[in-house]
Amino acid sequence: MDAHARDACPTDGSLVLRPWRPGDLGVLLDVFGDPAIQAGSRAPVAADEEGAGGWLRAQEEGRATGLRHSFAVVDPDLGDDPAGHVVLSFPAPGSPSAEVGYWTVAPARGRGIAPRALEALSGWAFETFAGGGLVRLELLHQADNAASCRVAEKAGYALTEVLPVSPPWPHEGHLHTRGL
Repeated sequence: MDAHARDACPTDGSLVLRPWRPGDLGVLLDVFGDPAIQAGSRAPVAADEEGAGGWLRAQEEGRATGLRHSFAVVDPDLGDDPAGHVVLSFPAPGSPSAEVGYWTVAPARGRGIAPRALEALSGWAFETFAGGGLVRLELLHQADNAASCRVAEKAGYALTEVLPVSPPWPHEGHLHTRGL
């Protein structure tokens, strides 16, 4: 992967998607303590500064390998701190599909930030990786998360499958997809 893809910062109007920084630790600690984030996440969340620092290092390592492209979502209308997060994860180099995910901080919810950030990430993903074979993006969430269904639909992800209960989620899941 070239340096442009690794360091790119997609935008959508006033939103800026940028790599996570060590100065974002406070935001991460607040987010990881949010019950809504804990309930919707399949990955363990960081409980303290050491864990949040480890999360930041994992984002850098993923970017370096080209398998995980994680961005802090900044909305200048809300200030300089991240208002959310979007991520593109490949299961293997050159895979035809990748998974996207997102979250927003509590004060940013309901403002249209998540679908706009997901739309920016999706466009960037196809522009950057279609030449390497990317043709499909997938978004998964618990079936009882109606807000995630709305975000997925607004960002052009169609509901394609209801998934059986699978730990760590206690409910059925939804698979949304978007093709090139």
